[in-house]
Amino acid sequence: MLHIHPALERLLGPRLDRGGVLDLIAAAPTPEALRELAQDGITAAMRPRSPRLARTLPAQILAALDAQTVVVPGTTAFGRVITGIAAQLREVRAERDNLAADLEARLEAHPLAEVLTSMPGLGFRTALKILTIVGDGAAFRTAGHLAAYAGLAPVTRRSGSSIKGETRSQRGNHALKSALFLSAFASLADPTSRAYYDRKRAQGKRHNAALVCLVRRRVDVIYAMLRDRKPYQVPGTNEPNSTAAAA
Repeated sequence: MLHIHPALERLLGPRLDRGGVLDLIAAAPTPEALRELAQDGITAAMRPRSPRLARTLPAQILAALDAQTVVVPGTTAFGRVITGIAAQLREVRAERDNLAADLEARLEAHPLAEVLTSMPGLGFRTALKILTIVGDGAAFRTAGHLAAYAGLAPVTRRSGSSIKGETRSQRGNHALKSALFLSAFASLADPTSRAYYDRKRAQGKRHNAALVCLVRRRVDVIYAMLRDRKPYQVPGTNEPNSTAAAA
């Protein structure tokens, strides 16, 4: 979109996912239009949806314009095209945000959302991500199948006949794996999870390998919770967990 003024392409191109940047491009699609807005006008155009960027980016934009010595042919005529594209991108982003909000509302009402968030380390957003990917878990015959789908089998690093240790596999559903690791890391504040992790470290495992073990253990629990539709039970008791660490 911004190839007609290269100095701005380097500055604004990586930020086209920001609402304030799209608003600015839609209002001022050419270098001349940006200069006419001046710093106060650029700030005003960006502030409603990108208040932080509005404090720093306007000065950088004007500096980039001052450094631009080459006038690209067709810049003014192509401004209308840029305005239209920016407007379309804003509409797509708005529709995406609406769909995301609707999905989140539907998942929030899902009975299994409350079941998952009863587990230490599993916050609401992480639970929603897991539900979005695996649903009620019925597609997986065992916890092992769910773990395999997430790519949780540890990979042993070898050098000749020497074993260097275990690392995270790069296979599996990366979004699910990230959610599971995020929740496991957050659960280290829970005494039970921490004790299990510490035992693995005491056995000589490095941090990553010990965390893999914790994640794999938690997958067994998550699978049982989804299968039985029951909240997390504190190990060694029949009492449901009363608190959950946010993830």
